[in-house]
Amino acid sequence: MAQESNAQGTPTHKVRIWDLPTRLFHWLLATAVIALVVTAKLGGNAMNWHLLLGHAVLALLLFRLLWGVVGGRWSRFASFIHSPSSLLRHLRGRGQASDTAGHSPLGALSVFAMLAVLIAQVGSGLLSDDEIAFSGPLSRFVSGDTVAQATAYHAHWGQYLLYVLLALHLLAIAFYTWRGRGLVRPMLTGDKHLAEPLPASRDTAASRLLALAVAAAAGLGAWWVQQLGAAF
Repeated sequence: MAQESNAQGTPTHKVRIWDLPTRLFHWLLATAVIALVVTAKLGGNAMNWHLLLGHAVLALLLFRLLWGVVGGRWSRFASFIHSPSSLLRHLRGRGQASDTAGHSPLGALSVFAMLAVLIAQVGSGLLSDDEIAFSGPLSRFVSGDTVAQATAYHAHWGQYLLYVLLALHLLAIAFYTWRGRGLVRPMLTGDKHLAEPLPASRDTAASRLLALAVAAAAGLGAWWVQQLGAAF
């Protein structure tokens, strides 16, 4: 952690907030979600890619759930839990440095919402069946009514809810950039300049090796789910 000064001469502390695995997850997920939307709109042979991308997103989500337990300090879900008072402080513009070093109270809620919607979208895709060329690997394990409900959610309500959250995410990035608190650079470099010398996230060779092991486990889990459909 290094001490520097901003343009006004006020001392700031350079703190590693986002470890490399978290940053890679973020950008890979963003790319995969965009590709999923494009392939869904194209249809036809692009649906083969849509299926593969869906399993890739499943692996990414499994990784994030695990990394939220064993990852760097500010990547852990424990750091996302904010009290109602800290949320009120943030909404009133009086948040403390510790409230906004990682995900702010409002940002943490948006992250949980995004993860929940993505999990629901991937899960419904695994249970879907378009009765033409695509059948999710888990669709054979549930009733026809459940498959129909999952298919309807995946193709309609689920994707529109995802679009709304993505739009809100982009608006938030634009708003904070306008306010001089850019969110993109820290997710590229991993570092933030804070007014207080807060603890940094662990981002060492050992932690990155742990991330590789977690990623391998997540990939294996996604592959196993895919094979459930091929086993019949």
